[in-house]
Amino acid sequence: MEIFHMRDVIPLLPLPYPPNDRSSYYVPCPCCDKEGGGKEKHLNIDLVKDVFRCPRCGWNGGIFDLYALYTNTPRAEVRNEIIRNLSGNHIKGRHIPKSVTITHETTESPVAGIEMRDAVYTILLFMLTLDPDHMRNLQSRGLTEQDINGNVYRTTPVIGEKTLAKQLLEIGLSLAGVPGFYTDVSGDWTLVASKRGIMVPVRDSQGRIQGIQIRRDYTEKRKYRWLSSSGMKDGRGAEGWIHMAGPVSKSILLTEGPMKADIIHCLTGLSVLAVPGVNSLKYLEKTLAELIEQGVRQVMTAFDMDFLRNAYVQDGYSELVNRISRMGIEYGTYLWRPDLNGLDDYIWGCASGAE
Repeated sequence: MEIFHMRDVIPLLPLPYPPNDRSSYYVPCPCCDKEGGGKEKHLNIDLVKDVFRCPRCGWNGGIFDLYALYTNTPRAEVRNEIIRNLSGNHIKGRHIPKSVTITHETTESPVAGIEMRDAVYTILLFMLTLDPDHMRNLQSRGLTEQDINGNVYRTTPVIGEKTLAKQLLEIGLSLAGVPGFYTDVSGDWTLVASKRGIMVPVRDSQGRIQGIQIRRDYTEKRKYRWLSSSGMKDGRGAEGWIHMAGPVSKSILLTEGPMKADIIHCLTGLSVLAVPGVNSLKYLEKTLAELIEQGVRQVMTAFDMDFLRNAYVQDGYSELVNRISRMGIEYGTYLWRPDLNGLDDYIWGCASGAE
């Protein structure tokens, strides 16, 4: 098992090491300190908590997030790249601390095909239930009980992960390469233990489940996480798949977040495509190319209104628009009241009399 710390990774990045062996220090934020020749320093790196945060633009995260941004490495590939770099104990003449322990017994499996992932996730979700508080939470967002059941939302299991895996194997399914599953120290297949939250199926344009996101309870930061077994023996990380809510139509909305897309579709009947994040565009062009073949001719973006004031989100949005433009498809942008941040909030607010 790899145990990484911020002190191990900083020498791999174009960042200064903390002066006077401090446990917390500031560097220029790559999202909002682009002007001034690096004189402004708003990004705080905490070496004790292994996190970073910019109070100016709100950008924050952990070790892998920091590495992904500074190296332009897809986050799903960060772990393996760090291992390769740390294994040599140096990079570009810079000494690497030896506080990280690295073993190579946690070889991941190649990602399973869509048919097997869909079969495993479909059966898994029907084995689980949705707790009453999660049902109420979803209803408060404008979804009906029929909508919720149709989307097959479920509460993450708190016990019995190995039993669930065993039942899936007994009906003839393969768990190799299905994100969220791995083999434990006993050699038995099991499902990764997740913090409590709502499991959200992420579907392709044919309705097949590509992966599962978890909307975690009791957290405001990084609320949505993929069901993933990255770094575990025979496990597999999720790959940032794009979600389709509703049938393919000539004009589609493009937003951020599978659950948000589901809610917008259920409230309006519109076809909605969702990237997992405004900076997670790995499958965007491939997905749009497939949708164009199916008749899509217009894309209207509908991202949360905080993109107007968040430089980090604006950069991702600009890249997204550039990719759509290069494909030669007609596009535009919807704007609405900024106090109702998401389009789902705005639509439900109007329906509920907030407008």
